[in-house]
Amino acid sequence: MSGVTMRAVRTSRVKQVGVAVLALGLLAACSTGQEVATGKFSPAANAIKSPPKPATTLTLSKPANKATKVLTSSVLTFATNGTLETVSLTGPDGKPVPGNVASDKKTWVPAKQLAYSTTYKLTATASQNGRKATTKSTFSTMGKPGSITGADLYVNDGDTVGIGLPIVVEFTNSIPKSQRAAVERRLFVTSTPAVEGSWHWFGASEIHYRPRAYWPTGTKVSVRLAIGGLPMGKGNYGKRDRFATFTVGRAVTSKVVNKDKTMYVYKDGKLIRKFPISLGKRSTPTSSGKMVAMEKAYEKTFDSGTFGLPADSPGGYRQKVYYDVRFTWGGEFVHAAPWSVGSQGSTNVSHGCVNASTGNASWFYEQTLKGDPIEVVGTEAHVQKGNGWTDWEMTWAQYKAGSAIK
Repeated sequence: MSGVTMRAVRTSRVKQVGVAVLALGLLAACSTGQEVATGKFSPAANAIKSPPKPATTLTLSKPANKATKVLTSSVLTFATNGTLETVSLTGPDGKPVPGNVASDKKTWVPAKQLAYSTTYKLTATASQNGRKATTKSTFSTMGKPGSITGADLYVNDGDTVGIGLPIVVEFTNSIPKSQRAAVERRLFVTSTPAVEGSWHWFGASEIHYRPRAYWPTGTKVSVRLAIGGLPMGKGNYGKRDRFATFTVGRAVTSKVVNKDKTMYVYKDGKLIRKFPISLGKRSTPTSSGKMVAMEKAYEKTFDSGTFGLPADSPGGYRQKVYYDVRFTWGGEFVHAAPWSVGSQGSTNVSHGCVNASTGNASWFYEQTLKGDPIEVVGTEAHVQKGNGWTDWEMTWAQYKAGSAIK
């Protein structure tokens, strides 16, 4: 029995020694010598190191370095893994070209058209996680084109306008459909306060911009038609950039009601005057619809020959008319008509205009700003799209659908 006991004891001690050796081996395999010696764990020695932050990259991708014949309407596009911060673009005179980094932080828009046949030098910086990158480049612009397209802007710099004024642009050549989105992207409108707005093409050579609702009184609006040197289709290039800044004045609106032959004028939503009027007779009705004052003139010569009725024929006329406020291209005005005072308020006798007494017409003339809304209701005809600035005839969805940018 004692022999058996002794063998059992030895076997047990061998197993214990083996386990101890194995544990020591595992410790040696997974730990540093210091840890084995001290029996302590070092977090710093076992920490996983973060990978180094990537370097910031920045290059001018468009136009390419040393490019030639670059469009003078170009914006500068950068390739960077960071945020574009500064851009310095200088011409031969060393003066910096003004401009702004776009909201995407990848492009830079010159504030004016670049000069033709000119070499520019560029220095730009970008940053990412505190690391900066700089790039330098040069490029040369195109020569002056032979075929150009100009643009007429129907608002002047410094104007004070009515709350319904659309920004109206007419090009001297038609713009092909394939080019309209590119042209529209170069038409910039900014306002303080900011309002939602959209461009709408009224034809191949005419585009308008209006806000979703009437401009708020006091709004400051800046317009830039950045088309100088821009391809406009059919081999034409934009003649030059156009600029205007205007202010929106007091909120005056008018409503012409055929039923009671009366014109109502409101300021800030409150009626400030009403007066009798005579509208177009049944054979030449005044157009109903939501229109705006387009222009005004103290004196105009009205001639029925402009719409095919000779002045010396029955019903024809050619005479001076005063206090004229136009609201359609077709020749409809609010104006003084002392000859029809007896009919005003009761009978329509005009050739399509809104007749008022000299006193009422002169008062309205003095009150009116370009862009004041004028709505006519209840007549036998409705205004055709584009016969005047008929932008407010459309719903907001319809208006936005007229943009070439989807």
